Amino acid sequence: MTSTHPAIERVPEVCADPVVARLKAEARLRNRGNRYEDFEPGRRFDHHWGRTVTASDNTMFSVLTLHYNPQYTNEAVAQANGHAGVPVNPLLVFNTVFGLSVEDLSEGGGPFLGVDELAYLRPVYPGETLYASSVVVSRRPASNRPGYGIVTWHTHGTNQQGDVVIEFKRTNLVRMRG
Repeated sequence: MTSTHPAIERVPEVCADPVVARLKAEARLRNRGNRYEDFEPGRRFDHHWGRTVTASDNTMFSVLTLHYNPQYTNEAVAQANGHAGVPVNPLLVFNTVFGLSVEDLSEGGGPFLGVDELAYLRPVYPGETLYASSVVVSRRPASNRPGYGIVTWHTHGTNQQGDVVIEFKRTNLVRMRG
């Protein structure tokens, strides 16, 4: 199909660059993440790297999610509520710790089924680095979805001193290898 508009150029179907053509021809789809069979109950995952949460992260997250509790954006209000400074929005703490676990737990695909027993154990302040670890709590084949199983993990989020700041259980539908 050729465009009649002079500013729109047709993208060629065949790549003229032989290096790009070779790379495309050699590219292979790689399965990412773990599968149901990898989640033996009791197995522990220490998730990668960690993430330092900044004051900018906190403000941006609170504004973009319309979370206008002044405790998370106003130092005077936070101090009036007994904090040394502005604490990090707990939903940002949750999303950060949850996100750190995705590569190991759910990147292989399958719908997220929910979070249970979520507990915020201590405030997090800008400048703290969050880390995550998870233990497989249970798994079972899905009764209504062949080729999938249901897996539940117990995830702990800690700060740089190793203090547990958040914990929760999450459940996903996870693909089987077969």
